[in-house]
Amino acid sequence: MTFSAFTRPDRGFGRSLALASAAAVFAALASVPAGAKTQAVIDGVEITDEDVQLATDDVGANVPPELEGEQRANYVLDYLIDMRLAARKAQAEKLAETPDFARRLAYLKDKALMEALLGKIGRESTTEAAVREVYDNAAKAQPPEPEINARHILVETEDKARQALRRVRAGEDFAKVADEMSRDPGSKGGDLGWFSKDRMVPEFGEAAFKLKKGEISEPVKSQFGWHVIKLEDRRERSFPKLEEVREQVERYVVQKAQSEAVLALRNGAKIERSPK
Repeated sequence: MTFSAFTRPDRGFGRSLALASAAAVFAALASVPAGAKTQAVIDGVEITDEDVQLATDDVGANVPPELEGEQRANYVLDYLIDMRLAARKAQAEKLAETPDFARRLAYLKDKALMEALLGKIGRESTTEAAVREVYDNAAKAQPPEPEINARHILVETEDKARQALRRVRAGEDFAKVADEMSRDPGSKGGDLGWFSKDRMVPEFGEAAFKLKKGEISEPVKSQFGWHVIKLEDRRERSFPKLEEVREQVERYVVQKAQSEAVLALRNGAKIERSPK
């Protein structure tokens, strides 16, 4: 396992009830839990802050990103008001009595129950011991890695590379010469920042990692042209501390526990697919 294992996006379990379920959940939402704060009232039926939070969990990703704070909350509240009104109209037209609605309701009930189960599994799986075990295993699999901080001057020919080399060895500032001569627009002053050997093309990486701090290389040819390299510094890149990646580790623990639970359910069931 590597650190990248923690960064997989969480897909498939993040959605709650959609607008199509409005009529189904209308009655359940109509009752106000103890301690809930009223946000709006439609013909005597209250919408509480808990209702708003439920809707935010459902449609929050679709709220325009420029809306923040009170504007964002009002957007979600307006959505809830429209949903309640539409659900009431649908009930009046007896849309809840159609076979199509029954199928949708059954689907959404199963979906909500699945999400409730996966949520429970996720909460129970994220113990400190489980998080620590995953983190420790990942840290052991990724030992400290050498990195260097370097600058370079990239030119088209060996002659130009030697011109640049003569200037910097004569005492001119490397960054100044790089700005004047280098054709690498992505590195101001030739600065490449910190990098490991495998991030660079082989010829460049080999030459750069042989240098001592402050040393400047002879011209080095790669597929991009000719380089003059200056080594600024060295370090060992260590694995990040747990608190720096705790959220990612916990997400990995949850996803792993949920995946294993679903696989166990599949293995314990007799599943028969119809031929195509």
